[in-house]
Amino acid sequence: MTELVKVHATILNEVLSEDCAILTLHIPTDLDYFKGHFDQAPILAGVVQLHWAAELAQQYLDIAATDVMDIQVLKFQEMILPGHEVVLTLTKKSPEKVLFSYQSSYPSNDQSSTVNGAVKSHSSGRLIFAEATLITAEQTNNLAGEA
Repeated sequence: MTELVKVHATILNEVLSEDCAILTLHIPTDLDYFKGHFDQAPILAGVVQLHWAAELAQQYLDIAATDVMDIQVLKFQEMILPGHEVVLTLTKKSPEKVLFSYQSSYPSNDQSSTVNGAVKSHSSGRLIFAEATLITAEQTNNLAGEA
């Protein structure tokens, strides 16, 4: 298996407050995640968008938990393509809950846009963080016996 080397977007700008991080990201055209996804028309996979949102939320919003235990109200709307600039907004709603959204503006020369300068939503959702707990076989059996 090939080792992934180029796996992060470039952070161009940061706007930070206690419970919010707004990050402008450049999506490199040579990102390893584009290899094979898809060769003729590469797009940024949803799982990569989720991974970045979780990783950057932990980094910028002081999330103590290390694992994403649930993903809620997840929506993928517009593809993120190589070379795009997107804005990732992360909002901490509680110690374990973070809202995320990836958005960009339609460029003024985008013929597919009916309104130039309008905001394009790429994806959004809610990440629920928690510490993973190892459950032993004995605990599993005890839980099954209680049901």
